[in-house]
Amino acid sequence: MPFVNVVVTRDGITREQKAQVIKEITETLQRVLNKRPELTHIVIQEVDTDNWGYAGMTTTEYRAQLSDQQLSR
Repeated sequence: MPFVNVVVTRDGITREQKAQVIKEITETLQRVLNKRPELTHIVIQEVDTDNWGYAGMTTTEYRAQLSDQQLSR
């Protein structure tokens, strides 16, 4: 029974996009690993950008910094 956990930042991902991700991951596991779709579990976790960090700052801060840099060009 495959279990796939997809973690993304919460930033406007639509229900349709989530459905497509689930469908395509399931199809890939079936095609590549011969896993049965009815036994395949996909979980999409959405994390607020204030709760996800890299480069020493939250994603919210990082994106704001990138935006500021692009505006100053």
